[in-house]
Amino acid sequence: MGFEPLIGAFGEVFSPYNLGLMFLGVTAGLIAGSIPGFTIAMAVVLTLPFTFGLSAVEGLSTMIGVFVGGLSGGLMAGMLTGIPGTPSSVATVFDGFPLVRRGKPGLALGLGVWSSFFGGIISAVVLVMLAPQLARIGLEFGPWDFFALVVFALTITASLSGENLTKGIIAGLLGLLIATIGEDEVNGVARFDFGFEPIEQGFGFLPVLVGLFAFSQLLSDVQDREQARRPLMESSARAVRVEHLAAIKIVAKNVVNLFRSAFIGVFTGILPAAGGSISNILAYDQAKKASKNPEAFGKGSPEGIVAPEASNNATAGGALITMMALGIPGDVVTAVMLGALLIHNVQPSPTFISDNAQLAYGIFVAFFLAHFIMVFMQAFCLRAFLMIVRMPMYFLASVILLYTAIGVFALSNLTYDIWVLFIFGIVGYVLKSLGFPLAPIILGVVLGHIAELNLSRAVGTNDDLTLFITRPWSLFFLIVALFSAAFPWYQRNIGKMRWTLFYIPVASLALSVPLIMMGGVVRPGIGLLLIAYALYKLYRHHKAGWALPQKAGDKSAAETA
Repeated sequence: MGFEPLIGAFGEVFSPYNLGLMFLGVTAGLIAGSIPGFTIAMAVVLTLPFTFGLSAVEGLSTMIGVFVGGLSGGLMAGMLTGIPGTPSSVATVFDGFPLVRRGKPGLALGLGVWSSFFGGIISAVVLVMLAPQLARIGLEFGPWDFFALVVFALTITASLSGENLTKGIIAGLLGLLIATIGEDEVNGVARFDFGFEPIEQGFGFLPVLVGLFAFSQLLSDVQDREQARRPLMESSARAVRVEHLAAIKIVAKNVVNLFRSAFIGVFTGILPAAGGSISNILAYDQAKKASKNPEAFGKGSPEGIVAPEASNNATAGGALITMMALGIPGDVVTAVMLGALLIHNVQPSPTFISDNAQLAYGIFVAFFLAHFIMVFMQAFCLRAFLMIVRMPMYFLASVILLYTAIGVFALSNLTYDIWVLFIFGIVGYVLKSLGFPLAPIILGVVLGHIAELNLSRAVGTNDDLTLFITRPWSLFFLIVALFSAAFPWYQRNIGKMRWTLFYIPVASLALSVPLIMMGGVVRPGIGLLLIAYALYKLYRHHKAGWALPQKAGDKSAAETA
Protein backbone atom coordinates (compact mmCIF):
# COMPACT_ATOMS: atom_id res chain seq x y z
CA MET A 1 0.00 0.00 0.00
CA GLY A 2 2.99 2.29 0.35
CA PHE A 3 3.59 5.16 2.73
CA GLU A 4 1.41 7.76 1.01
CA PRO A 5 -1.89 6.61 2.63
CA LEU A 6 -0.18 6.47 6.04
CA ILE A 7 1.22 10.01 5.65
CA GLY A 8 -2.20 11.22 4.49
CA ALA A 9 -3.88 9.56 7.49
CA PHE A 10 -1.47 11.20 9.92
CA GLY A 11 -2.18 14.56 8.29
CA GLU A 12 -5.95 14.13 8.70
CA VAL A 13 -5.90 12.75 12.24
CA PHE A 14 -3.40 15.31 13.59
CA SER A 15 -5.10 18.32 12.00
CA PRO A 16 -6.05 20.88 14.70
CA TYR A 17 -9.78 20.48 13.98
CA ASN A 18 -9.71 16.68 14.23
CA LEU A 19 -7.56 16.81 17.40
CA GLY A 20 -10.15 19.12 18.98
CA LEU A 21 -12.92 16.69 18.05
CA MET A 22 -10.99 13.79 19.55
CA PHE A 23 -10.39 15.67 22.82
CA LEU A 24 -14.12 16.42 23.01
CA GLY A 25 -14.94 12.79 22.19
CA VAL A 26 -12.62 11.34 24.84
CA THR A 27 -13.91 13.81 27.47
CA ALA A 28 -17.52 12.97 26.61
CA GLY A 29 -16.68 9.27 26.85
CA LEU A 30 -15.00 9.68 30.25
CA ILE A 31 -18.03 11.55 31.59
CA ALA A 32 -20.51 9.06 30.11
CA GLY A 33 -18.51 6.09 31.40
CA SER A 34 -18.37 7.49 34.92
CA ILE A 35 -22.17 7.90 35.18
CA PRO A 36 -23.78 4.62 36.27
CA GLY A 37 -26.63 3.75 33.94
CA PHE A 38 -25.29 5.80 31.01
CA THR A 39 -23.70 3.30 28.62
CA ILE A 40 -20.91 3.83 26.08
CA ALA A 41 -23.33 2.77 23.36
CA MET A 42 -25.72 5.58 24.35
CA ALA A 43 -22.85 8.10 24.21
CA VAL A 44 -21.72 6.93 20.75
CA VAL A 45 -25.31 6.94 19.43
CA LEU A 46 -25.73 10.53 20.66
CA THR A 47 -22.45 11.41 18.91
CA LEU A 48 -23.49 9.93 15.55
CA PRO A 49 -25.76 12.81 14.36
CA PHE A 50 -22.94 15.31 14.93
CA THR A 51 -20.66 13.34 12.56
CA PHE A 52 -22.95 13.57 9.50
CA GLY A 53 -21.33 16.81 8.35
CA LEU A 54 -17.79 15.58 9.03
CA SER A 55 -15.45 13.57 6.82
CA ALA A 56 -15.24 9.80 7.42
CA VAL A 57 -11.92 10.12 9.30
CA GLU A 58 -13.18 13.01 11.47
CA GLY A 59 -16.45 11.26 12.32
CA LEU A 60 -14.84 7.93 13.18
CA SER A 61 -12.02 9.64 15.13
CA THR A 62 -14.63 11.36 17.30
CA MET A 63 -16.56 8.14 17.92
CA ILE A 64 -13.36 6.21 18.66
CA GLY A 65 -12.52 8.91 21.21
CA VAL A 66 -15.93 8.43 22.88
CA PHE A 67 -15.44 4.64 22.76
CA VAL A 68 -11.98 4.66 24.40
CA GLY A 69 -12.94 7.37 26.91
CA GLY A 70 -16.08 5.47 27.91
CA LEU A 71 -14.20 2.22 28.50
CA SER A 72 -11.77 4.03 30.79
CA GLY A 73 -14.34 6.31 32.44
CA GLY A 74 -16.19 3.39 34.00
CA LEU A 75 -13.27 2.69 36.32
CA MET A 76 -13.63 6.04 38.13
CA ALA A 77 -17.18 5.36 39.27
CA GLY A 78 -16.45 1.70 39.93
CA MET A 79 -13.41 2.33 42.11
CA LEU A 80 -14.53 5.40 44.01
CA THR A 81 -18.18 4.55 44.58
CA GLY A 82 -18.34 0.77 44.14
CA ILE A 83 -20.83 1.21 41.29
CA PRO A 84 -19.57 0.19 37.82
CA GLY A 85 -20.05 3.07 35.41
CA THR A 86 -20.36 0.65 32.48
CA PRO A 87 -20.99 -3.11 32.11
CA SER A 88 -17.39 -3.48 30.90
CA SER A 89 -16.06 -2.27 34.28
CA VAL A 90 -17.98 -4.72 36.47
CA ALA A 91 -14.92 -6.84 37.33
CA THR A 92 -12.83 -3.73 38.05
CA VAL A 93 -15.04 -3.06 41.08
CA PHE A 94 -14.15 -6.42 42.67
CA ASP A 95 -10.65 -5.24 43.65
CA GLY A 96 -10.62 -1.54 42.74
CA PHE A 97 -13.24 -0.53 45.30
CA PRO A 98 -11.64 -2.52 48.20
CA LEU A 99 -8.23 -0.99 47.38
CA VAL A 100 -9.75 2.52 47.50
CA ARG A 101 -11.41 1.76 50.85
CA ARG A 102 -8.05 0.57 52.17
CA GLY A 103 -6.84 4.15 51.71
CA LYS A 104 -5.07 3.79 48.34
CA PRO A 105 -7.33 5.54 45.81
CA GLY A 106 -4.40 7.08 43.93
CA LEU A 107 -2.76 3.71 43.37
CA ALA A 108 -6.06 2.05 42.40
CA LEU A 109 -6.85 4.75 39.84
CA GLY A 110 -3.28 4.70 38.53
CA LEU A 111 -3.45 0.94 38.01
CA GLY A 112 -6.78 1.29 36.21
CA VAL A 113 -5.63 4.14 33.93
CA TRP A 114 -2.32 2.57 32.91
CA SER A 115 -3.76 -0.94 32.52
CA SER A 116 -6.41 0.56 30.24
CA PHE A 117 -3.72 2.44 28.32
CA PHE A 118 -1.37 -0.51 27.82
CA GLY A 119 -4.25 -2.90 27.06
CA GLY A 120 -5.51 -0.52 24.39
CA ILE A 121 -2.04 -0.03 22.88
CA ILE A 122 -1.47 -3.81 22.72
CA SER A 123 -4.81 -4.28 20.95
CA ALA A 124 -3.96 -1.37 18.61
CA VAL A 125 -0.74 -3.15 17.59
CA VAL A 126 -2.73 -6.35 17.00
CA LEU A 127 -5.32 -4.32 15.04
CA VAL A 128 -2.65 -2.95 12.70
CA MET A 129 -0.71 -6.19 12.22
CA LEU A 130 -3.31 -8.94 12.24
CA ALA A 131 -6.67 -7.41 11.36
CA PRO A 132 -7.47 -9.47 8.22
CA GLN A 133 -6.10 -12.75 9.64
CA LEU A 134 -7.78 -12.56 13.05
CA ALA A 135 -11.12 -11.42 11.65
CA ARG A 136 -11.43 -14.68 9.70
CA ILE A 137 -11.68 -16.56 13.02
CA GLY A 138 -15.05 -14.86 13.60
CA LEU A 139 -16.37 -16.47 10.39
CA GLU A 140 -15.64 -19.94 11.80
CA PHE A 141 -18.04 -19.49 14.71
CA GLY A 142 -21.53 -20.92 14.56
CA PRO A 143 -24.23 -21.04 17.28
CA TRP A 144 -22.75 -24.31 18.64
CA ASP A 145 -19.41 -22.57 19.20
CA PHE A 146 -20.98 -19.49 20.81
CA PHE A 147 -23.00 -21.68 23.17
CA ALA A 148 -19.83 -23.59 24.18
CA LEU A 149 -18.04 -20.26 24.72
CA VAL A 150 -20.82 -19.13 27.07
CA VAL A 151 -20.70 -22.46 28.93
CA PHE A 152 -16.98 -21.84 29.45
CA ALA A 153 -17.67 -18.27 30.64
CA LEU A 154 -20.28 -19.56 33.11
CA THR A 155 -17.63 -21.70 34.85
CA ILE A 156 -16.21 -18.39 36.07
CA THR A 157 -18.99 -18.49 38.68
CA ALA A 158 -16.79 -20.82 40.73
CA SER A 159 -13.98 -18.25 40.81
CA LEU A 160 -16.30 -15.36 41.63
CA SER A 161 -17.93 -17.20 44.53
CA GLY A 162 -15.12 -16.66 47.03
CA GLU A 163 -15.03 -19.12 49.89
CA ASN A 164 -18.69 -20.15 49.65
CA LEU A 165 -19.01 -22.06 46.38
CA THR A 166 -22.56 -23.26 47.09
CA LYS A 167 -23.94 -19.72 47.51
CA GLY A 168 -22.02 -18.63 44.41
CA ILE A 169 -23.56 -21.39 42.29
CA ILE A 170 -27.05 -20.55 43.66
CA ALA A 171 -26.44 -16.88 42.77
CA GLY A 172 -25.31 -17.84 39.25
CA LEU A 173 -28.38 -20.03 38.72
CA LEU A 174 -30.58 -17.16 39.95
CA GLY A 175 -28.99 -14.94 37.29
CA LEU A 176 -29.74 -17.55 34.60
CA LEU A 177 -33.35 -17.74 35.84
CA ILE A 178 -33.71 -13.96 35.59
CA ALA A 179 -32.43 -14.13 32.00
CA THR A 180 -35.20 -16.57 31.03
CA ILE A 181 -38.04 -14.34 32.29
CA GLY A 182 -40.02 -12.69 29.51
CA GLU A 183 -40.78 -13.49 25.89
CA ASP A 184 -38.58 -16.07 24.17
CA GLU A 185 -36.77 -14.20 21.39
CA VAL A 186 -36.79 -17.16 19.00
CA ASN A 187 -40.29 -18.63 19.48
CA GLY A 188 -42.11 -15.61 20.96
CA VAL A 189 -43.48 -17.59 23.92
CA ALA A 190 -44.01 -15.64 27.18
CA ARG A 191 -42.43 -17.26 30.26
CA PHE A 192 -42.77 -16.59 33.99
CA ASP A 193 -44.85 -13.45 33.37
CA PHE A 194 -47.73 -14.60 35.70
CA GLY A 195 -50.20 -12.76 33.49
CA PHE A 196 -48.50 -9.39 34.12
CA GLU A 197 -48.01 -7.83 30.69
CA PRO A 198 -44.92 -5.63 31.36
CA ILE A 199 -42.89 -8.68 32.46
CA GLU A 200 -43.35 -10.20 28.98
CA GLN A 201 -40.52 -7.97 27.78
CA GLY A 202 -38.23 -9.44 30.44
CA PHE A 203 -35.69 -7.54 32.51
CA GLY A 204 -33.15 -5.33 30.74
CA PHE A 205 -29.54 -6.04 31.60
CA LEU A 206 -28.72 -2.45 32.56
CA PRO A 207 -31.59 -1.93 35.07
CA VAL A 208 -30.70 -5.25 36.72
CA LEU A 209 -26.98 -4.37 36.81
CA VAL A 210 -27.55 -0.90 38.25
CA GLY A 211 -30.10 -2.21 40.75
CA LEU A 212 -27.92 -5.05 42.03
CA PHE A 213 -24.71 -3.04 42.21
CA ALA A 214 -25.74 0.60 42.61
CA PHE A 215 -28.95 0.59 44.64
CA SER A 216 -27.90 -2.31 46.89
CA GLN A 217 -24.53 -0.62 47.53
CA LEU A 218 -26.23 2.69 48.33
CA LEU A 219 -28.58 0.95 50.78
CA SER A 220 -25.58 -0.67 52.47
CA ASP A 221 -23.79 2.68 52.73
CA VAL A 222 -26.72 4.54 54.35
CA GLN A 223 -28.13 1.79 56.58
CA ASP A 224 -26.15 3.23 59.51
CA ARG A 225 -27.06 6.82 60.46
CA GLU A 226 -23.51 7.83 61.41
CA GLN A 227 -22.02 6.31 58.28
CA ALA A 228 -24.63 8.04 56.12
CA ARG A 229 -23.44 11.45 57.37
CA ARG A 230 -19.83 10.79 56.38
CA PRO A 231 -18.43 11.44 52.89
CA LEU A 232 -17.79 8.43 50.69
CA MET A 233 -14.07 9.29 50.84
CA GLU A 234 -12.87 11.51 53.65
CA SER A 235 -9.17 12.28 53.99
CA SER A 236 -8.23 10.44 50.80
CA ALA A 237 -10.64 12.53 48.71
CA ARG A 238 -9.01 15.79 49.74
CA ALA A 239 -5.63 14.95 48.31
CA VAL A 240 -6.03 12.12 45.83
CA ARG A 241 -3.25 12.11 43.33
CA VAL A 242 -3.02 9.38 40.75
CA GLU A 243 0.16 7.48 41.58
CA HIS A 244 1.36 7.13 38.01
CA LEU A 245 4.93 5.96 38.68
CA ALA A 246 3.96 3.39 41.34
CA ALA A 247 1.15 2.10 39.12
CA ILE A 248 3.43 1.73 36.08
CA LYS A 249 5.94 -0.24 38.18
CA ILE A 250 3.21 -2.63 39.39
CA VAL A 251 1.83 -3.03 35.85
CA ALA A 252 5.39 -3.79 34.64
CA LYS A 253 5.67 -6.53 37.29
CA ASN A 254 2.36 -7.94 36.02
CA VAL A 255 3.40 -7.95 32.36
CA VAL A 256 2.30 -11.57 31.79
CA ASN A 257 -1.11 -10.80 33.32
CA LEU A 258 -1.30 -7.62 31.19
CA PHE A 259 -0.58 -9.37 27.88
CA ARG A 260 -2.77 -12.38 28.70
CA SER A 261 -5.71 -10.10 29.60
CA ALA A 262 -5.17 -7.91 26.53
CA PHE A 263 -5.21 -10.94 24.22
CA ILE A 264 -8.37 -12.24 25.95
CA GLY A 265 -9.92 -8.83 25.25
CA VAL A 266 -8.84 -8.84 21.59
CA PHE A 267 -10.13 -12.37 21.05
CA THR A 268 -13.45 -11.60 22.77
CA GLY A 269 -13.80 -8.39 20.75
CA ILE A 270 -13.32 -10.34 17.51
CA LEU A 271 -16.33 -12.53 18.35
CA PRO A 272 -19.50 -10.72 17.26
CA ALA A 273 -21.79 -9.67 20.15
CA ALA A 274 -19.38 -10.79 22.89
CA GLY A 275 -18.04 -7.41 24.05
CA GLY A 276 -16.32 -5.98 27.14
CA SER A 277 -19.00 -7.19 29.58
CA ILE A 278 -17.71 -10.74 28.97
CA SER A 279 -14.01 -10.06 28.39
CA ASN A 280 -13.39 -8.14 31.63
CA ILE A 281 -14.89 -10.93 33.77
CA LEU A 282 -13.11 -13.61 31.71
CA ALA A 283 -9.74 -11.87 32.13
CA TYR A 284 -10.34 -11.40 35.87
CA ASP A 285 -11.10 -15.10 36.23
CA GLN A 286 -7.96 -16.18 34.35
CA ALA A 287 -5.81 -13.75 36.37
CA LYS A 288 -7.14 -15.22 39.62
CA LYS A 289 -6.50 -18.77 38.45
CA ALA A 290 -2.93 -17.97 37.39
CA SER A 291 -2.12 -15.88 40.48
CA LYS A 292 0.25 -17.03 43.20
CA ASN A 293 -2.04 -15.24 45.71
CA PRO A 294 -5.61 -15.98 44.59
CA GLU A 295 -6.87 -15.43 48.14
CA ALA A 296 -5.97 -11.70 47.80
CA PHE A 297 -8.52 -11.25 45.00
CA GLY A 298 -11.62 -9.36 46.11
CA LYS A 299 -9.62 -7.59 48.83
CA GLY A 300 -7.78 -5.03 46.71
CA SER A 301 -5.34 -7.11 44.65
CA PRO A 302 -3.50 -5.08 41.95
CA GLU A 303 -3.66 -8.15 39.69
CA GLY A 304 -7.45 -7.98 39.92
CA ILE A 305 -7.39 -4.40 38.58
CA VAL A 306 -4.81 -4.90 35.82
CA ALA A 307 -6.66 -7.84 34.24
CA PRO A 308 -10.18 -6.42 33.65
CA GLU A 309 -8.99 -2.93 32.69
CA ALA A 310 -6.41 -4.22 30.18
CA SER A 311 -9.01 -6.58 28.76
CA ASN A 312 -11.94 -4.20 28.32
CA ASN A 313 -9.87 -1.60 26.44
CA ALA A 314 -8.31 -4.34 24.30
CA THR A 315 -11.83 -5.51 23.39
CA ALA A 316 -12.27 -2.29 21.43
CA GLY A 317 -9.37 -3.23 19.14
CA GLY A 318 -10.82 -6.68 18.55
CA ALA A 319 -14.27 -5.25 17.76
CA LEU A 320 -12.74 -2.82 15.24
CA ILE A 321 -10.98 -5.76 13.54
CA THR A 322 -14.25 -7.51 12.65
CA MET A 323 -15.90 -4.23 11.67
CA MET A 324 -13.12 -3.25 9.28
CA ALA A 325 -12.22 -6.65 7.81
CA LEU A 326 -15.66 -8.30 7.61
CA GLY A 327 -18.27 -5.59 8.07
CA ILE A 328 -19.52 -7.49 11.14
CA PRO A 329 -19.95 -5.28 14.25
CA GLY A 330 -18.22 -6.79 17.28
CA ASP A 331 -20.61 -4.93 19.61
CA VAL A 332 -23.23 -2.18 19.68
CA VAL A 333 -20.64 0.60 19.49
CA THR A 334 -18.95 -0.75 16.37
CA ALA A 335 -22.42 -1.32 14.89
CA VAL A 336 -22.96 2.45 15.18
CA MET A 337 -19.52 3.06 13.63
CA LEU A 338 -20.45 0.71 10.80
CA GLY A 339 -23.54 2.85 10.21
CA ALA A 340 -21.30 5.94 10.10
CA LEU A 341 -19.12 4.30 7.42
CA LEU A 342 -22.17 3.38 5.35
CA ILE A 343 -23.43 6.98 5.58
CA HIS A 344 -20.11 7.98 3.97
CA ASN A 345 -20.60 5.31 1.25
CA VAL A 346 -17.81 3.12 2.62
CA GLN A 347 -18.57 -0.62 2.79
CA PRO A 348 -16.32 -2.62 5.18
CA SER A 349 -15.25 -5.95 3.67
CA PRO A 350 -12.16 -8.22 3.48
CA THR A 351 -10.75 -5.75 0.92
CA PHE A 352 -11.58 -2.65 3.01
CA ILE A 353 -7.99 -2.03 4.17
CA SER A 354 -6.56 -2.24 0.64
CA ASP A 355 -9.42 -0.37 -1.08
CA ASN A 356 -9.63 2.43 1.56
CA ALA A 357 -6.04 2.50 2.79
CA GLN A 358 -6.02 6.11 4.03
CA LEU A 359 -9.28 5.70 5.97
CA ALA A 360 -8.06 2.38 7.45
CA TYR A 361 -4.79 3.96 8.53
CA GLY A 362 -6.75 6.91 9.90
CA ILE A 363 -8.75 4.53 12.14
CA PHE A 364 -5.50 2.86 13.29
CA VAL A 365 -3.82 6.19 14.12
CA ALA A 366 -6.96 7.58 15.84
CA PHE A 367 -7.24 4.46 18.02
CA PHE A 368 -3.60 4.85 19.11
CA LEU A 369 -3.96 8.57 19.73
CA ALA A 370 -7.22 8.22 21.70
CA HIS A 371 -5.41 6.26 24.43
CA PHE A 372 -2.80 9.00 24.92
CA ILE A 373 -5.55 11.63 25.09
CA MET A 374 -7.42 9.42 27.59
CA VAL A 375 -4.45 9.34 30.00
CA PHE A 376 -4.08 13.13 29.72
CA MET A 377 -7.77 13.97 30.16
CA GLN A 378 -8.43 11.44 32.94
CA ALA A 379 -6.51 13.62 35.41
CA PHE A 380 -8.85 16.58 34.78
CA CYS A 381 -12.03 14.48 34.87
CA LEU A 382 -10.82 12.85 38.09
CA ARG A 383 -10.54 16.20 39.87
CA ALA A 384 -14.15 16.98 39.02
CA PHE A 385 -15.24 13.51 40.09
CA LEU A 386 -13.38 13.78 43.43
CA MET A 387 -15.29 16.95 44.30
CA ILE A 388 -18.44 14.82 44.16
CA VAL A 389 -17.26 12.04 46.49
CA ARG A 390 -16.49 14.56 49.26
CA MET A 391 -20.23 15.09 49.78
CA PRO A 392 -22.06 13.39 52.70
CA MET A 393 -23.08 9.84 51.81
CA TYR A 394 -26.83 10.42 52.23
CA PHE A 395 -26.75 13.35 49.79
CA LEU A 396 -24.50 11.53 47.34
CA ALA A 397 -26.69 8.40 47.49
CA SER A 398 -29.79 10.44 46.60
CA VAL A 399 -28.07 12.14 43.65
CA ILE A 400 -26.55 8.90 42.34
CA LEU A 401 -29.90 7.12 42.62
CA LEU A 402 -31.58 9.97 40.74
CA TYR A 403 -29.04 9.91 37.89
CA THR A 404 -29.04 6.12 37.64
CA ALA A 405 -32.84 6.17 37.44
CA ILE A 406 -32.68 8.83 34.69
CA GLY A 407 -30.03 6.81 32.83
CA VAL A 408 -32.11 3.64 33.04
CA PHE A 409 -35.30 5.47 32.03
CA ALA A 410 -33.53 7.01 29.02
CA LEU A 411 -32.88 3.55 27.54
CA SER A 412 -36.50 2.91 26.51
CA ASN A 413 -38.45 5.77 28.15
CA LEU A 414 -40.23 3.26 30.39
CA THR A 415 -40.98 3.72 34.09
CA TYR A 416 -41.02 -0.10 34.19
CA ASP A 417 -37.21 -0.06 34.00
CA ILE A 418 -37.03 2.17 37.09
CA TRP A 419 -39.19 -0.34 39.00
CA VAL A 420 -36.85 -3.13 37.82
CA LEU A 421 -33.90 -1.13 39.20
CA PHE A 422 -35.69 -0.62 42.52
CA ILE A 423 -36.78 -4.27 42.92
CA PHE A 424 -33.36 -5.70 42.06
CA GLY A 425 -31.75 -3.17 44.39
CA ILE A 426 -33.79 -4.62 47.27
CA VAL A 427 -33.02 -8.18 46.10
CA GLY A 428 -29.31 -7.38 45.89
CA TYR A 429 -29.30 -5.81 49.36
CA VAL A 430 -31.01 -8.87 50.90
CA LEU A 431 -28.74 -11.36 49.12
CA LYS A 432 -25.66 -9.36 50.08
CA SER A 433 -26.79 -9.33 53.72
CA LEU A 434 -27.20 -13.13 53.59
CA GLY A 435 -23.66 -13.59 52.24
CA PHE A 436 -24.49 -14.30 48.59
CA PRO A 437 -22.02 -12.84 46.04
CA LEU A 438 -23.66 -10.54 43.48
CA ALA A 439 -21.13 -11.01 40.66
CA PRO A 440 -22.36 -14.51 39.66
CA ILE A 441 -25.93 -13.16 39.33
CA ILE A 442 -24.73 -10.49 36.91
CA LEU A 443 -22.74 -13.12 35.01
CA GLY A 444 -25.86 -15.30 34.72
CA VAL A 445 -27.99 -12.37 33.51
CA VAL A 446 -25.39 -11.31 30.91
CA LEU A 447 -24.64 -14.76 29.55
CA GLY A 448 -28.01 -16.45 30.01
CA HIS A 449 -29.63 -14.62 27.10
CA ILE A 450 -26.65 -15.31 24.79
CA ALA A 451 -26.60 -19.00 25.79
CA GLU A 452 -30.33 -19.48 25.23
CA LEU A 453 -30.36 -17.67 21.90
CA ASN A 454 -27.44 -19.65 20.47
CA LEU A 455 -28.74 -22.96 21.82
CA SER A 456 -32.08 -22.31 20.10
CA ARG A 457 -30.31 -21.40 16.87
CA ALA A 458 -28.07 -24.47 17.05
CA VAL A 459 -30.96 -26.90 17.65
CA GLY A 460 -33.13 -25.09 15.10
CA THR A 461 -30.41 -25.31 12.45
CA ASN A 462 -29.58 -28.97 13.02
CA ASP A 463 -30.94 -31.36 15.65
CA ASP A 464 -27.69 -33.38 15.66
CA LEU A 465 -26.35 -32.77 19.19
CA THR A 466 -23.00 -34.38 18.35
CA LEU A 467 -22.10 -31.13 16.55
CA PHE A 468 -21.31 -29.67 19.97
CA ILE A 469 -18.34 -32.05 20.22
CA THR A 470 -17.48 -32.58 16.53
CA ARG A 471 -17.06 -28.88 15.73
CA PRO A 472 -13.47 -27.91 16.72
CA TRP A 473 -14.21 -24.57 18.41
CA SER A 474 -17.18 -25.94 20.33
CA LEU A 475 -15.13 -28.91 21.54
CA PHE A 476 -12.26 -26.56 22.44
CA PHE A 477 -14.46 -24.37 24.68
CA LEU A 478 -16.22 -27.34 26.28
CA ILE A 479 -12.85 -28.87 27.21
CA VAL A 480 -11.65 -25.53 28.60
CA ALA A 481 -14.94 -25.25 30.54
CA LEU A 482 -14.45 -28.70 32.05
CA PHE A 483 -10.93 -27.99 33.26
CA SER A 484 -11.87 -24.46 34.30
CA ALA A 485 -14.67 -25.82 36.51
CA ALA A 486 -12.22 -28.29 38.11
CA PHE A 487 -9.50 -25.66 38.59
CA PRO A 488 -10.57 -24.47 42.09
CA TRP A 489 -10.19 -28.06 43.37
CA TYR A 490 -6.84 -28.38 41.62
CA GLN A 491 -5.63 -25.11 43.14
CA ARG A 492 -6.84 -26.18 46.61
CA ASN A 493 -5.18 -29.61 46.46
CA ILE A 494 -1.95 -28.86 44.59
CA GLY A 495 0.95 -30.30 46.55
CA LYS A 496 -1.46 -32.39 48.66
CA MET A 497 -3.09 -34.90 46.27
CA ARG A 498 -1.27 -36.97 43.64
CA TRP A 499 -4.01 -36.51 40.99
CA THR A 500 -2.98 -32.84 40.68
CA LEU A 501 0.20 -34.00 38.92
CA PHE A 502 -1.94 -35.12 35.97
CA TYR A 503 -4.10 -31.98 35.71
CA ILE A 504 -1.86 -29.84 33.44
CA PRO A 505 -0.62 -32.71 31.18
CA VAL A 506 -4.14 -34.10 30.69
CA ALA A 507 -5.53 -30.60 29.99
CA SER A 508 -2.78 -30.02 27.39
CA LEU A 509 -3.49 -33.36 25.69
CA ALA A 510 -7.25 -32.71 25.65
CA LEU A 511 -6.87 -29.21 24.16
CA SER A 512 -4.54 -30.50 21.45
CA VAL A 513 -7.40 -32.56 19.92
CA PRO A 514 -9.65 -29.67 18.75
CA LEU A 515 -6.62 -27.64 17.66
CA ILE A 516 -5.46 -30.48 15.40
CA MET A 517 -9.05 -30.85 14.11
CA MET A 518 -9.04 -27.20 12.95
CA GLY A 519 -6.70 -27.99 10.05
CA GLY A 520 -4.15 -25.71 8.44
CA VAL A 521 -0.62 -25.38 9.78
CA VAL A 522 -0.53 -22.99 12.76
CA ARG A 523 -3.25 -24.42 14.99
CA PRO A 524 -2.32 -28.12 14.48
CA GLY A 525 1.28 -27.04 15.13
CA ILE A 526 0.22 -25.54 18.47
CA GLY A 527 -1.66 -28.77 19.19
CA LEU A 528 1.48 -30.85 18.57
CA LEU A 529 3.46 -28.54 20.86
CA LEU A 530 0.85 -29.11 23.60
CA ILE A 531 1.20 -32.88 23.15
CA ALA A 532 5.00 -32.60 23.42
CA TYR A 533 4.67 -30.43 26.55
CA ALA A 534 2.23 -32.90 28.17
CA LEU A 535 4.52 -35.87 27.48
CA TYR A 536 7.50 -33.93 28.85
CA LYS A 537 5.62 -33.11 32.10
CA LEU A 538 4.53 -36.74 32.52
CA TYR A 539 8.10 -37.91 31.93
CA ARG A 540 9.41 -35.45 34.58
CA HIS A 541 6.84 -36.68 37.12
CA HIS A 542 7.72 -40.30 36.30
CA LYS A 543 11.44 -39.62 36.82
CA ALA A 544 10.63 -37.97 40.17
CA GLY A 545 8.67 -41.06 41.27
CA TRP A 546 5.36 -39.15 41.14
CA ALA A 547 6.47 -37.22 44.23
CA LEU A 548 4.33 -34.25 45.26
CA PRO A 549 6.05 -30.83 45.04
CA GLN A 550 7.06 -29.44 48.41
CA LYS A 551 5.95 -26.01 49.53
CA ALA A 552 8.60 -23.44 50.30
CA GLY A 553 8.05 -23.67 54.07
CA ASP A 554 8.17 -27.48 54.06
CA LYS A 555 11.29 -27.48 51.93
CA SER A 556 13.20 -25.12 54.22
CA ALA A 557 12.12 -27.16 57.26
CA ALA A 558 13.35 -30.36 55.60
CA GLU A 559 16.70 -28.74 54.75
CA THR A 560 17.11 -27.49 58.35
CA ALA A 561 16.38 -30.98 59.70
